[in-house]
Amino acid sequence: AAAGLLAACGAPDGGSGSVAALEIDRGTSCALDGMLLADYPGPKAQIHYSGTPQPDWFCDTLEMFSVYLNPEQARRVTGLFVQDMGKADWDKPVGNWIDARQAIYVFGSKRLGSMGPTAASFSSAADAQAFAAQHGGKVLKFSEVTPDMAILDGGALHDQSM
Repeated sequence: AAAGLLAACGAPDGGSGSVAALEIDRGTSCALDGMLLADYPGPKAQIHYSGTPQPDWFCDTLEMFSVYLNPEQARRVTGLFVQDMGKADWDKPVGNWIDARQAIYVFGSKRLGSMGPTAASFSSAADAQAFAAQHGGKVLKFSEVTPDMAILDGGALHDQSM
């Protein structure tokens, strides 16, 4: 129990510090729409909050950015993770979790995630560049992503058929 409490503390700057990424199982569902993450392609994400034992899971990276960059987001983030798509299988991504703040992203590619367009996440700038060369898109660092880039037009918040 003490290890869990220490892990929840995270780094003083709100970074991933001692918080470890968890793994998706068959019942892991998206915090925004309840979709089962294991059933869909593309990179997934998780946000860990202070005082909460389980992270909020997201079907794709755009949902994570939408929540994290929301000006109303007031909970203390202790960990932020995405999958390294340079190592994970796009159609059935498992494991390969990396610190989202250190990741390199490709926005606007032709590859679709669980909710349509998504931002592919990579631990390596070379992998991100190679992905962009093959599938299109713009390569960005975490710090270059703005809230207007994380609009959920194709996602749960705008799906008129739900």
